[in-house]
Amino acid sequence: MQYLTQNIWFPDINEATEDGLLAIGGDLSVERLVYAYQRGIFPWFEGEAPILWWSPDPRFVLFPDKLRISKSMKQVLRNRHYTVTVNKAFKEVITLCAKIKRDGQESTWITEHMRDAYIKLYELGYAKSIEVWKDDALVGGLYGVDLGNNVFSGESMFAKESNASKVGFITFIQNTHYKLIDCQIYTNHLESLGAEEISRAAFLGYL
Repeated sequence: MQYLTQNIWFPDINEATEDGLLAIGGDLSVERLVYAYQRGIFPWFEGEAPILWWSPDPRFVLFPDKLRISKSMKQVLRNRHYTVTVNKAFKEVITLCAKIKRDGQESTWITEHMRDAYIKLYELGYAKSIEVWKDDALVGGLYGVDLGNNVFSGESMFAKESNASKVGFITFIQNTHYKLIDCQIYTNHLESLGAEEISRAAFLGYL
C-alpha cells in the first residue's frame, strides 16, 4: 500500500487492492483532487481517519440512455410538486448531505475538511450541485465533480422528503449532455435506476 506525500501523484491503478483501495494520505487540495478524478481515483474515508483513495474494479456507472424510471416515479415527476435547479445552493447541498445518517456508517465521510475542499472545486468550476425545492424550501439534492470530460462523478445526495433526491437525479440526467454518470460503488438505490458495473479499464476509456 502506497502512502502519499506532499507531491501530487498516485501509484499505478493496477496496484489497487481487490476492493479498490489505492493509496493513503496526501491532502484534499484542488490540484490533487482534479489530478485524481482525471485518473478515475476518488477519496472516501470516515471521520478523522487518514484520507483513503479508491479506484475500484469493476466501476459502478449509469449510462443516461439506460436510466430506468418506475411507474410510481413517473407519477411523482408528472405531479410537478418540485422545482429542480443547478448550482443555486452548492454549500447548502453538501452541508445537508453531510448531516444525513447512513446505514453502516458511524460518522459522516463528508468532514468539514472534505466539505471545504469540494466548495473550492465548485468555486473553480469543477463541481456542481442539483437542488430540489418545494415551496421555496430545499428538500433534496446531490452534488458531484465535473471536469468537462462528459463524465459526471456523483458524490452524495440527500432527501428531506421521500423521492426528493430521486427527482433531482432523474431530472438532471434527463437534461444532461454527459455520456456517463460515475456512481463509483454499488448501491441498491442506484441499481434500481439503471446503474450497472463496467470494468475499470472501460471506465477509464470514458475519461
